[in-house]
Amino acid sequence: MDDDSIRRRAGAWGVRSFAVLFRRRHVWLPTRWGWLLLAAVLLAAGVGVIAFAPSYLATTEPARGADGGGARVLIVEGWLADAELDQAVAAFRRGRYERIVTSGGPIELWVGVPVPWQTYAERGARYLAAHGLADATITAVPAPSSKQERTYQSAVAVRDWAARTRTRLDAIDLFTVGVHARRSRMMFRAAFGSNVDLGVIAARSSEFDEQRWWASSAGSKLVLGELISLAWTACCFWPPAPPAEAPSP
Repeated sequence: MDDDSIRRRAGAWGVRSFAVLFRRRHVWLPTRWGWLLLAAVLLAAGVGVIAFAPSYLATTEPARGADGGGARVLIVEGWLADAELDQAVAAFRRGRYERIVTSGGPIELWVGVPVPWQTYAERGARYLAAHGLADATITAVPAPSSKQERTYQSAVAVRDWAARTRTRLDAIDLFTVGVHARRSRMMFRAAFGSNVDLGVIAARSSEFDEQRWWASSAGSKLVLGELISLAWTACCFWPPAPPAEAPSP
């Protein structure tokens, strides 16, 4: 066999091997007008996020209750700032609540720095009692230490406390802060299930102006962080199924 024949056979074998590993496809790419349209869509989406993200995240939808008169239990996340806990006091006075439950896990600060409370639940309960609700029934329900999904762990702690104490929670309102509200309610719903009418009340944030959240680093970090966390929770968080029945009195 001469050299030309060998080269032809080698070339044909190479083409067949390439065809086994790869295949040709047509790829559609945008034209100049297509790129302009895509840029316009992205710009509109960015404007929409800036304009509507805070109102979407900071939802306020109180529970209706079986009699239409609203919830009788207000759950307050104990890690809120003082100004936001003051708003919880006002919300309790406005509603027909009979009890406050404060939630939250251990307070982790610098080593060697003393704090007067062990958990955020205890801290929230003491603050509320000292700032206008001394005559209210306030129960601190601490959550265990956790490095992730602390809101969900707090919700589970409240759910388990209600089961142990045979406290019926047919309708409850969750009081939290601003852009954290929608994800907090999602976590509490995951813990309590569909048998509980779970409302949410979003306090005004004391850290930034929600109408101009992009103008501050705190606002940008919180709003964008909550959008990402909400998307992750919706698609990737699969907690254990909650009890089928609500606790009986």
